[in-house]
Amino acid sequence: MRIGLVVEYDGTEFHGSQLQRSVRTVQGELTKAVRTVFEDEIGIRLASRTDAGVHARGQVAAFDADTELNEDTIRKALNYYLPEDVRTKAVARTADRFDPRRHAESREYVYTLTDAEVPSPIRKRFEASVKGRLDEDAMERAGAVFCGVHDFAAFAGPASPRDACTVRRVDSVSTKREGDHVEITIRGNAFVHQQVRRMTAALVDIGQVRTSVDQIKAYLHGANRGTARRLMPARGLCLASIIYAGAGPNGLPRTNGN
Repeated sequence: MRIGLVVEYDGTEFHGSQLQRSVRTVQGELTKAVRTVFEDEIGIRLASRTDAGVHARGQVAAFDADTELNEDTIRKALNYYLPEDVRTKAVARTADRFDPRRHAESREYVYTLTDAEVPSPIRKRFEASVKGRLDEDAMERAGAVFCGVHDFAAFAGPASPRDACTVRRVDSVSTKREGDHVEITIRGNAFVHQQVRRMTAALVDIGQVRTSVDQIKAYLHGANRGTARRLMPARGLCLASIIYAGAGPNGLPRTNGN
């Protein structure tokens, strides 16, 4: 049977989510825990790839295992063997053909900024500090330019294959302030490498009155790979959720995914 997981992690000490040799990754820790619990050489699929230092509240994973353990027992067993910076939030039996990456309808990321004169040392692992007060209203207006289907080649990072398609659909971009903290929420069908962090940097430039919305339009119109060079730090970015058709309250589809 196929089992889906909703996973949360602090990405600070990880070399990204995807399995790599000789370095610590989220997929590596999940794989070790699953193999320990089920005593089998089980592989793990992830819905989205996150870079080193990027966090997640709603990463989704899936694996196959023959078991009579109930979902709550599986969740507790995995968390027992997982390190403290990774936790399984939800477990559900899914359709046998469920693919967490291919069946995702959209992904939502949140980037957290602070323009406090004295940034909090407690929150520094999870937000990026900028100088001067941001104009969140200007950032909110500029975010609308990203919405729709565009070629995001200008926002593609170095890990994007040179011959890969860089056309993506962005459904929404919003900027909200609470005190000295500004959150940028971006939802889309998928993202090229570093796209969200480069989009955020472009919005920060507008919030600091360093450029205008015409610059974003030029990036999208030109579609020249990597020209949006400014990149926000990984620590401010969090994969908030993966959206699936037919998902239950825990975010996992039990019967869809065919």
